[in-house]
Amino acid sequence: MDFRDRTVMVTGAAGALGRAVAEAFAGQGAALILVDLHAEGLAKAFGQAHRQVAVDITDAARVVDIVGQAAAGGVDVLCNIAGGFAMGPAVHETEPAMWDDMLGRNAVSVLNMARAVVPAMKAQGHGKIVNVAAMAALKAAPAMAAYSIAKTAVLRLTEAMAGELRDSGINVNCVMPSIIDTPANRADMPKADPARWVSREALADVILFLASDRARAIHGAGIPVVGLS
Repeated sequence: MDFRDRTVMVTGAAGALGRAVAEAFAGQGAALILVDLHAEGLAKAFGQAHRQVAVDITDAARVVDIVGQAAAGGVDVLCNIAGGFAMGPAVHETEPAMWDDMLGRNAVSVLNMARAVVPAMKAQGHGKIVNVAAMAALKAAPAMAAYSIAKTAVLRLTEAMAGELRDSGINVNCVMPSIIDTPANRADMPKADPARWVSREALADVILFLASDRARAIHGAGIPVVGLS
């Protein structure tokens, strides 16, 4: 896949998956706009390479202002990689702050990025948006209600946006990974076999496919990416 003439925006770029996705696009020649919460994290991950935008993407006003300015020059691909996971207590014991946190980091962030980037994509007449949901969007488990609901929202946002934007030349799809092989997951589950998880590079490959012209006929899909788990 060749992205030499494409500008790709990646949120959560300094995180484990975000960095893998950014590096995969860079390897295919894309110009990158890298978005993350802290400038220090971006600089540590990428040095001075690429255009870097530090902003809290759960803050609607700042995203529309700061990211909107970055997108004004044209964005061909938006990868909403930023998100978050946390186990919780039982539903009846979950505090409002946890619901807000999971929904904010996973779903509201997608809404805010859409408000900032989609108008420019519509104006140029084309674009690709790839979101990150999760297999937990299809079936909740004990102590995971807040996370599952947030990822379900990402899946439904993907479907709704795909229907709204397909006639504007914009494809919207999402990936649904199971457990991703990251340093954090290895630390949290030291007895598990990470060889059965989804590698960041394998997940990035699927994201690149959805962002490419080869996926031009795909709209509103939730693609399971589960490795051997």
